[in-house]
Amino acid sequence: MRETYYLMKRNMLIYIRDYVSVFFSMLSMLIVLALMVIFLGNMNSENVVDALAALGGVRDTAADEKNASYLIQMWTLAGILEVNAVTITLTVIGTMVQDEAKNRLASFYMAPVRRVKIVLGYIFSAWIVGTGMCALTLILGEIYMALCGHPLLGAMEWLKLFGMIALNTLTYASLSYLLALFIHGESAWSSIMTIVGTLVGFLGAIYLPVSMLPDSVTKVLKCLPVLHGAAMMRTVCTDNAITKTFEGLPETAANMFREQMGVSVFVKNKEISLQFQLLFMVIYMIAALIVSVWISRGRKLKDR
Repeated sequence: MRETYYLMKRNMLIYIRDYVSVFFSMLSMLIVLALMVIFLGNMNSENVVDALAALGGVRDTAADEKNASYLIQMWTLAGILEVNAVTITLTVIGTMVQDEAKNRLASFYMAPVRRVKIVLGYIFSAWIVGTGMCALTLILGEIYMALCGHPLLGAMEWLKLFGMIALNTLTYASLSYLLALFIHGESAWSSIMTIVGTLVGFLGAIYLPVSMLPDSVTKVLKCLPVLHGAAMMRTVCTDNAITKTFEGLPETAANMFREQMGVSVFVKNKEISLQFQLLFMVIYMIAALIVSVWISRGRKLKDR
């Protein structure tokens, strides 16, 4: 696997040394986070407070507002992690498209190196960079929570989230590579990145709650990994916040919130378990890897 390591290292260095790309990746991440927290966060937290008041009983409005704000901000943070898992891996995989456009990939194919090692070199580099950037996003999000006076995640939640981030980024790195096999120009890849970056927030019900999407759209989204990847991380991020926010209320109220906000995913009125969602992501990842290797073995590139 020495060849895979060197190719992986080379791809990571290409991304890291492109300071402009890294800077704008970080900047766009912070801008989206700020916009979602300021605008969508306030709107959604107000809806939660109104829903709590509508359920009746004696409520502490100030406590409800603080708990709702924390809940929605953690929900938003989980969505940002999912968006980054998709967009950053897509950006790093763009190195392969550049290599093909500049005839470097053809040279790699002519070298005495198995195609599977070349495929893994690209995918693993995107996986590592994506995981690192998502981990950094999580750290920044937790710093923001601390500054706002909200409780921080525990060690077990951190471990769970890191594992989920690693699985998500590996899945999307594999899917991105498979997509890149059909794109043969840098301008076309840039267009794909723009489209995917715009759609991923809606496909994962990140910009808008699941309850605000048409039923036909929701049914399609349940077949895609983005919704399940976001739901997994939302479960970990919001579990304590939901318990605190809906304390003293029937369990059905918290369950309704989970369903409407995409924390829990239901199919035919049956909740999909976390274990099934993990398996779902693994199946997508393995399938993308197998198809990518199979296509790459039969590829013949011509000099451009």
